[in-house]
Amino acid sequence: GTPQKYDPTFKGPIYDRGCTDIICCVLLVVAIVGYVVVGVVAWTHGDPRKVIHPTDSRGQFCGQQGTPNEWGECLVPSPAAPPCPSPIQICVSKCPERYMTYLNAYRTPGELGYYRNFCVPEYNPGKTAIEVLKDKECPAMLIPSTPLARRCFPAIQAKKGVIMVGNETTYDDGRGHRRNVTELLEGAKKANVVLETRQLAMKIFEDYTVSWYWIIIGLVIAMVASLVFIVLLRFLAGIMVWVMIVMVILVLGYGIFHCYMEYAKLKGEAGSDVSLTDLGFQTDLRVYLHLRQTWLAFMIILCVVELVIILLLIFLRKRILIAIALIKEASRAVGHVMSSLLFPLCTFFLLCLCIAYWASTAVFLSTSNEAVYKVFNESACPFSGQTCRPETFNTSNVTKLCPDAQCLFAFYGGETAYHKYLIVLQFFNVFMFFWLANFVIALGQVTLAGAFASYYWAFKKPDDMPAFPLFSAFGRALRYHTGSLAFGSLVLAIVQVIRVTLEYLDHRLKAAENKFAKFLLSCLKCCFWCLEKFIKFLNRNAYIMIAIYGTNFCTSARNAFFLLMRNIIRVAVLDKVTDFLFFLGKLLIVGSVGILAFFFFTHRIKLVQDTAPPLNYYWVPILTVIVGSYLIAHGFFSVYGMCVDTLFLCFLEDLERNDGSAEKPYFMSPNLRKLLKKTNKGQPDA
Repeated sequence: GTPQKYDPTFKGPIYDRGCTDIICCVLLVVAIVGYVVVGVVAWTHGDPRKVIHPTDSRGQFCGQQGTPNEWGECLVPSPAAPPCPSPIQICVSKCPERYMTYLNAYRTPGELGYYRNFCVPEYNPGKTAIEVLKDKECPAMLIPSTPLARRCFPAIQAKKGVIMVGNETTYDDGRGHRRNVTELLEGAKKANVVLETRQLAMKIFEDYTVSWYWIIIGLVIAMVASLVFIVLLRFLAGIMVWVMIVMVILVLGYGIFHCYMEYAKLKGEAGSDVSLTDLGFQTDLRVYLHLRQTWLAFMIILCVVELVIILLLIFLRKRILIAIALIKEASRAVGHVMSSLLFPLCTFFLLCLCIAYWASTAVFLSTSNEAVYKVFNESACPFSGQTCRPETFNTSNVTKLCPDAQCLFAFYGGETAYHKYLIVLQFFNVFMFFWLANFVIALGQVTLAGAFASYYWAFKKPDDMPAFPLFSAFGRALRYHTGSLAFGSLVLAIVQVIRVTLEYLDHRLKAAENKFAKFLLSCLKCCFWCLEKFIKFLNRNAYIMIAIYGTNFCTSARNAFFLLMRNIIRVAVLDKVTDFLFFLGKLLIVGSVGILAFFFFTHRIKLVQDTAPPLNYYWVPILTVIVGSYLIAHGFFSVYGMCVDTLFLCFLEDLERNDGSAEKPYFMSPNLRKLLKKTNKGQPDA
């Protein structure tokens, strides 16, 4: 690309700018309106109760207020039947408490009154036992059960290693045979997992109730530590970088020394002089450590790496110094725009709104199917499998032609156009989530870039900065560049949706034996992963150029890309130096706060030993503090990283636009001018 030319009117982010990428802006507005319509339609047809509450054979909810069975639990009718929904589902007021079969209840006076509590409302006690079981009006047997999530599951318990249900080890299966209760174990295994999970969740909730304020204190400590670290980078960035470089050189030097000592120690030992080619491939890798040639190869590799690093340091020392100076300058910029440290909260809030809308719409779409009833019968019937309506079924011709036919709930579905295109609406919901989430992130990046660019292009810092640089940048981004942000986030969203689709296909093809399909899918996943990373990098720098110059997305992306390519070595050095410092900062903050939380919650700090609350699981608040500290540190360093990237692009533009003369003075800080041996004529460099 062509280097930037001097523009006497350019004094930082352009205020007199126009709207960019209007078509994309209109497209985003139309898509949002469509997304709202989809949400309204989903909320109109959907019913999240289907996710929580089971249904009986008629599709009516069990245990839901305002329904005929608002008092009920869903009864699992037999040990062979899966949890609801199953071919027969019955809502009962109370789960059964003892073993009983219908045949025994039918023969025993007084027992039938208890058993009928677990039969359908149309149960006719005048029928024979065989007819009742054939018409599926009552379950063949009852098992002692416990309610869980509005469903009755066998009450399995272990006493001294013996599996029992209702204090019994065997049960009557309703066919005159005794069976071992272990046969019920597999069917109720998932229920027990859910029960244990619920108990675990209750204990974790108890831990949170007694430790929440200490967790907040830990997160405040992490916030203060992050802020202090950013301030200290102004003074310690150079020291930390050079200490890291020296440590790497020393570690490699020790590695070379260790390899030489091992090489010398093996001299004269039997079998140590066998070559690697003669030994061949061995599954036990420890065999290679007994060969002198192995340690010689390690020593040569480490020597080459050491030499390459030393040569890079010799030739790139000035660029490393520039990267350190930019990091120090970023610390000053953040200090002058302190409100930028709170801006990630706005981005986080908007992202939470996107996630909440996407999740609720997905739930309502997935539960917007209607109850479909089918004709079930034992004998041959021309209406078998056809849809029916329970309200009019008994008066229809079906019961006349097929006396044993029943109209039972089959599944949730629908045959309208809306139900046929539910999968399309779900896909649109996922796509819009990615688009809006990327748009929110882009809005945050453009706002921060505009604020920090105002700092760099202020000739007298901070006197020439606008009064509220962050709010000014936010207003410019929304007013003029919504279309450009929509364009960049749309491109990224398309790639991410393709990646999600590939992951779904890979999940579905796991059991397939087609090696070529798996290989092709893996290649596509790798390519689109690389493409997503590249687009994120390009978008980030394009947003910086948009914030400064107010150009459209394509022009900004092209200018940013060519500007970076003209300074590719500086880009690589700055990227690695900042990555190291951010990694070190996150590790230091999260590690320090995590260790402090561990010693506090495990009562190992004598000064506050009695203050720490008693806990069921001490790892609950510790993990919460660690995860929260990482998110806080990541939020602070994301602002800092955006500041470094913005100042870096401004620095490269400054070098191309200006020459230090009175007409074209440099805007960079005196430290950077001193490093580059640049001066502004007539301006002191102090």
